[in-house]
Amino acid sequence: MALRRLALAALVLAIGAVLAGATNPGFVGRISLKGLDYARQEGIAALQKELAKLKLPDFSGSFKVKVIGKVNYQFYSLNLRSFQLPSSQIALIPNVGLKVSITNAFAQVTGKWKVKKRFIRDHGSFDLKVEGLSISIGLKLGSDISGRPTITTSGCSTHISNVRVHISGKFGWLYNLFHKKIESSFRKTMESKVCGVVSSSVSTKLQPFLQTLPVTVKIDKVAGIDYSLVTPPVATAQSLDANLKGEFFSLAHRSSVPFPPPAVAFPVEHDRMVYFAASSYFFNTAGFVYHTAGALVFEITDDMIPKEFKFHLNTSNFSAFIPQLEKMYPDKPMKLRIRTSSAPFLIITPGNLSLTPVLDVQAYVILPNTSLVPVFLLGVASSVSAKITVSPARIGGTLELGKIQLSLKHSDVGPFSVQLLQALMNFYCSTILIPRINARLKEGFPLPLPSHIQLSNFIIQSRQNFLLIGADVRYQGRRGQDTAKDRYEKEMFLFPEQHRAL
Repeated sequence: MALRRLALAALVLAIGAVLAGATNPGFVGRISLKGLDYARQEGIAALQKELAKLKLPDFSGSFKVKVIGKVNYQFYSLNLRSFQLPSSQIALIPNVGLKVSITNAFAQVTGKWKVKKRFIRDHGSFDLKVEGLSISIGLKLGSDISGRPTITTSGCSTHISNVRVHISGKFGWLYNLFHKKIESSFRKTMESKVCGVVSSSVSTKLQPFLQTLPVTVKIDKVAGIDYSLVTPPVATAQSLDANLKGEFFSLAHRSSVPFPPPAVAFPVEHDRMVYFAASSYFFNTAGFVYHTAGALVFEITDDMIPKEFKFHLNTSNFSAFIPQLEKMYPDKPMKLRIRTSSAPFLIITPGNLSLTPVLDVQAYVILPNTSLVPVFLLGVASSVSAKITVSPARIGGTLELGKIQLSLKHSDVGPFSVQLLQALMNFYCSTILIPRINARLKEGFPLPLPSHIQLSNFIIQSRQNFLLIGADVRYQGRRGQDTAKDRYEKEMFLFPEQHRAL
């Protein structure tokens, strides 16, 4: 009894350890039933092309005819004229993967034949039709050690309901004796060959395609994004979900992030082919990495200020607010260096994205020898609203500055009222700093998409602690040239004003 209790306690502790170690994803990708149906269409089109290349072997044999004896026959130069897969379905098998069913497929084969028996010799051509071909394919989903998705064939079966062969020649009564044997042999050959093509297509076409899904993406000299799977893809009754790490990391020194990803309550949506849930953790790891690397530093110099603006960055103009500055450094140019004092955090709530960054603004006087003299340090707290933009393969954004609050942290030129600088600092930040940041944010960063995939028809919604992005998918790799419709849609992709923004 004591041993049973001890074993039960150990089991509870083990489950607790697993649950404690479980990590929420920072980024979730979902393929809806609509998206899977589009994948089915593309996959069946590719499989049909592969089956059309099927090489059929020559086959020969013999049969006995009363009085005549054994007659030898040979069928050779087999040519698969067509292979059509007109009807197919795809189904999700929860916690397993996918099942693809193909029905009513048909094929046509032509070739040559000959028979030989002493005085009986004949040859000619034949035409063979395969009807009622059905294929059932099981696909198992997983992940490899690098965090990329994997797919393998878990099962394949083929059945042909009818094979009809038409043989041309002089001895019609003779051919009727062995055509059923030919049809039976051909049915077995075709059924065994088809599943071989299916397995080969999955391993040589579909699996390499999934391997193009980026696991890590380099953004710039400072940071990259980790898009590796934290668990294998999960099939449910309504969708195929991929939980990704979704984390920015430093290229120079990768370290753990001091805050956990929140839980993402993914809504049930069906209108778009794919959905992405980018949690606040995803965006906030970016702020943490760039702040820690000291990359969130911006400088404002006088040459950045529009010429028509009367209040330029020099001690003479600042004398209206800080008289002692002009006395100590008469008519000298100045520079402002702005840096984050802590990592900026994006707050995502239903219908709203906002930041409350805390900045340090160090003011310098530039001496004739170009050396810098620090004169005062300001603390700046501000409310900033954010907008997210999405293009066919990237996600970006823009910021809009709200009210700012100043505080004097340190002064080398004596005390002064920071309230007098409020409007001036607001101008510098809104007209110079924010546009520079937005120029970088608009470049954005890549979404986790396999090669040749582009998105369109976006919806963007902010939910509690995450951003929901829905889109339709177009695969650009199968066609040699774009159609007029494709070119029109591509042009729509390229115009920034067509990007949906929140």
